Amino acid sequence: MNGSQTNKELSVEEITQQLTQHVQSQNLPEFYKLVKELRPYDLSLIYKKFPEDEKNRFLLLFKPDTLADLAENLKLHEQAELFERLGPERTLEVMQQMDKSDLIRFMHDLPAKRREELLSSMNLDHSAIIRSVLSYPPETAGRIMTDRYRTLSTHDTAKEALKQSQGTLHLSPSSYLYVIDDEGKLAGVVSYRSLALADDKTKVEQLMTRRVIHATVDMDQEEAAQLLQRYEFIAVPVVDENNRLCGIIQMDDVIDIIMDEASEDLAKMGGGGKDIDFDTKPLVAVKRRLPWLILLLLIGLISGSIVDFFEDTLNQVVALAFFMPMIAGMTGNTGTQSLAVVVRGLIGRKLDKSTVLALIGREIKVGTMIGLVCGLLITVIAYFWQGDWLLGMIIGVSLFLTLIIGTLTGTCIPLLLSRFKVDPAVASGPLITTLNDILSLFIYFGIATRFIGALM
Repeated sequence: MNGSQTNKELSVEEITQQLTQHVQSQNLPEFYKLVKELRPYDLSLIYKKFPEDEKNRFLLLFKPDTLADLAENLKLHEQAELFERLGPERTLEVMQQMDKSDLIRFMHDLPAKRREELLSSMNLDHSAIIRSVLSYPPETAGRIMTDRYRTLSTHDTAKEALKQSQGTLHLSPSSYLYVIDDEGKLAGVVSYRSLALADDKTKVEQLMTRRVIHATVDMDQEEAAQLLQRYEFIAVPVVDENNRLCGIIQMDDVIDIIMDEASEDLAKMGGGGKDIDFDTKPLVAVKRRLPWLILLLLIGLISGSIVDFFEDTLNQVVALAFFMPMIAGMTGNTGTQSLAVVVRGLIGRKLDKSTVLALIGREIKVGTMIGLVCGLLITVIAYFWQGDWLLGMIIGVSLFLTLIIGTLTGTCIPLLLSRFKVDPAVASGPLITTLNDILSLFIYFGIATRFIGALM
């Protein structure tokens, strides 16, 4: 390799190729020289691209702390493969170096027996922390908090606080330290800057801010994420029902949550099932997606029954068939738009009655205005196309009404599901679209049948 060429100038593929050559030739000085400048995320990409028959030798060249950083940047199934390659003893060493929130996320998906084996093998303090966090319900603040933070006592002086903090700055993700009282309760928060500028003998309790924005251990993880986003924090403390400090939630964990929740909601809204990505095996993807499609297929048969019921109307005015796909498609689309708005608004929020009524009222107005514009437009188009004002009016009025109903369907279904503690994203796009197909066709043919005599 050219000595002047840096890692920054090399692609991941090029670095992987060079590291592979160094492993095969056992050129360790060059291997470590190249690895030294890599970030954990880059190292995880290289590990995934590394030749399968060389991966074990590759892993042997790293210490547990580096492997822990590597593991934290892998997906759960990739972590499982990594630990299988490392073997029981090295896996334990790596796990004890991992960030608790990442390790707990991995532990959660393990069979209970395997999880207990690993916990029993760890040192008592480490396993006690993990057991404590695993005792909280999934997807709560308690499950995603970490113990990587530094606390001060209300009795500490500024000088003592700064001395205690030396060498532990890596534990605090922000420029703030949390202050606890004699009972371990969260008493306040103080910045490094305040400590550095204060007189050495000034007590921490005189410098701290007593009103601390915090999450509770049983708070939904999305609500906790909203706290950090709303106040632009990079960390927020987590307390129990007695206000005792239990941990903190960091911004990097919140980013993971937001990404995971967004991906999950999109998958549900698309009826594709969650936890499906580029790496998912075909049979697994089919298993997760097929139930939705079978359900929608059965519901969709109702649309066929409606068309069959109004067969006489359709036979008498064949032109009605030209506008069926447009009516159904537009109604489904407006319903899906409303669904997306509501699901997004429900993230991390508890809606009261007045907010719900205001939202429904707004969507009715939106649906009415959209329906009015689209209805008038299609009336004119239908007239110039078919040369019949009455046909144009029937299609226009049908579209006007179905767009209002489609908007209401996309708004009310997720709100009802949320009211009954069901994930509103389950009201997926395909389900809303299918229901709106049924309603739109019924309205369309119902109006056409009412005026069939005038159309003939």
